[in-house]
Amino acid sequence: MKRTRKWIVIAALAAVASLALVGCGGDGADNGDADGAEPFVFANSGAYKPFSFDQGGEIVGFDVDIANEIAERIGRTPEMVSPVPFDTLIQGLRDGRYDALVASHGITDERKEQVDFSRPYYRSGAQTFVAEDNTTITSTDDLPGARIGVVKASTYLALAQDITGEGNVTTYESDIVALQDLTTGRLDAVITDKLVGFIAMDESDLAIKAVGDVLEQDEMGIAVQKGDTELLNAVNDALEEMIADGTYEEISLRWFPENILGE
Repeated sequence: MKRTRKWIVIAALAAVASLALVGCGGDGADNGDADGAEPFVFANSGAYKPFSFDQGGEIVGFDVDIANEIAERIGRTPEMVSPVPFDTLIQGLRDGRYDALVASHGITDERKEQVDFSRPYYRSGAQTFVAEDNTTITSTDDLPGARIGVVKASTYLALAQDITGEGNVTTYESDIVALQDLTTGRLDAVITDKLVGFIAMDESDLAIKAVGDVLEQDEMGIAVQKGDTELLNAVNDALEEMIADGTYEEISLRWFPENILGE
């Protein structure tokens, strides 16, 4: 059974009129819980199943459970801002709309110039998916010139552009929509996180398949505002505690058939 925690879903496209920016969950320092706890305002795309996705009008998933557990361990009240377009998340964090992004961001040198990352909280890799009846693409060698779909601002965008050329890449807000376009013939291939693709295959009737080896390994981190050392240390301490006492594995097994920490 999933443990119930108090948390608030703030719809990014239906922000309170007093907020100047769409999707703003507010500044944690200005909002307090009834019992005096400071909020832990975190954001995600809400379109990355099984990490964050809509289930009956509620955003749930692995990233949500991890964020809620961190908030509890650092003594703050979780407040979630979701859905937020993935390609706007980092700028929103830099603008102070959120305290953290628990949104499956791959740790890259480019992103580290803009935000600070926690220790890796899971590991995965870039995988190519094609339609089940596709017999022309069986490996990376077959991808040059192919029409490839990826999520906007993901680490897979540059990878796809390097492989097939910028003009052959289509960007999407959601991996699921991209994977669906494989079956319509709009795309030849989709590059996405292997966990996302395999879960989509298991839980839907999409006629798709994985081909070739993992293109690159990824380490995912929780992002905080640049220079927020106090929160970064608290998040890292909470993650280490969760890993040590088995809570991390418990959360992982709610959403995946294995522990995805990758250590």
